[in-house]
Amino acid sequence: MGYIDPCAQIGKNVSIGYGVIIERNVSIGDNVIIGHNVVIREDTVINDGCVIFDNAVLGKKPFRSAMSAVTEEKQLPPLTLGKNVAIGAGSVVYRGSVLEDNVFVGDLVVIREEVKIGQFTIIGKGATVENKATIGEYVKIETNAYITALSTIEDYCFIAPEVTFTNDNFLGRTEERRKYFKGPTVKKGARIGANATILPGVVIGEDALVAAGSVVTKDVPARKIVMGVPARVVRDVPPEQLLENQSYYRGS
Repeated sequence: MGYIDPCAQIGKNVSIGYGVIIERNVSIGDNVIIGHNVVIREDTVINDGCVIFDNAVLGKKPFRSAMSAVTEEKQLPPLTLGKNVAIGAGSVVYRGSVLEDNVFVGDLVVIREEVKIGQFTIIGKGATVENKATIGEYVKIETNAYITALSTIEDYCFIAPEVTFTNDNFLGRTEERRKYFKGPTVKKGARIGANATILPGVVIGEDALVAAGSVVTKDVPARKIVMGVPARVVRDVPPEQLLENQSYYRGS
């Protein structure tokens, strides 16, 4: 049996499925579709045209393990979904994050707190985006990729399935490690192949390409292809693959 708090604001032409929980001060725009058994936590903002599929949880508050090094106990702003955002079945999106217009989130995705995702970005099925990550516009993150906390992915990047980002060179040992936490930075238009592992703090240059299965231990120059364990530069990215030569590219 569902519940809608009297303080929730619900727009016109909103479809709400069975067993939906909408807590206080939630704001839902016009023409929104909400599937069955969805939970929308207090203060969440959902703008016009969004689609929330079955069993999703929106606006979840983080809870901190005693061993957690990055999660903080603090007051977070509401989760905000821009216009025409789609949230897949069984996905969990935490409070304090912002998903801009036309973001698509696949099934069984977890997006933690204080994450920002730019417009028209796609987060594939089963992917995890940890807290304090920043993802740009027109990015594609594919199935089961892991984006660690404190990572940055700029516009038009491509992250293939099973890619793993890391942020702790000390592997959970010593208090000193807390000073150096840093996820990778992937610059505009860079691409990372399936099952690659990117070490903490590494910068992948603009339009660079990391081959599948590589382990990237140091910065990758712009417009270069790297491969191997550890990854090494092998050649330039071909001109026809550069972002500036793609028909979908809207930048300058």
